Amino acid sequence: MKLQAEDLMKRRLLPVLVLLVISCNFETKKISSEEVLEQESRALNWKEVDEYPAFEDCQQETELAAAKRCFETKVAENLYAYLEKQQPVVSKSIDDTIFIYLEVTKTGKPEIDSISVIDSTVTNQLPKIANWLRESIDSLPKIYPASKRGIPVSTAFKMPIVIKAE
Repeated sequence: MKLQAEDLMKRRLLPVLVLLVISCNFETKKISSEEVLEQESRALNWKEVDEYPAFEDCQQETELAAAKRCFETKVAENLYAYLEKQQPVVSKSIDDTIFIYLEVTKTGKPEIDSISVIDSTVTNQLPKIANWLRESIDSLPKIYPASKRGIPVSTAFKMPIVIKAE
């Protein structure tokens, strides 16, 4: 009697087990590495970087805002020091702001994309100002490029340059 009960139980469990195995339909899809890269690229915000470009002195900065501030301060210090060495002579006083659009390439090379002058007084009084700005950018010390997920990327900055001369 005990055997019959076990046999009956096995017969009832067998269809249940078969149904469980059949209902668990495992479907796998092979995804190529190109698809994964494309999906991640769409999900990333490429307008923000993980690390800003940096000079040797700024590499210890770990906070993003502090690293950006350090980089921009060092660029400005170098620009003003270079412009002071030129000892420009003006016939009228100048108090104006020039905006430079600076790009740091993924190799760390700084380049001025454009220079925006609000008032022509600056260019009239200092016709070589654009050349001086380009030369000062070319004379910057080594720059480590910005990175996104460990990959070097180009970055662009709009930097105000205040010109005061009397």
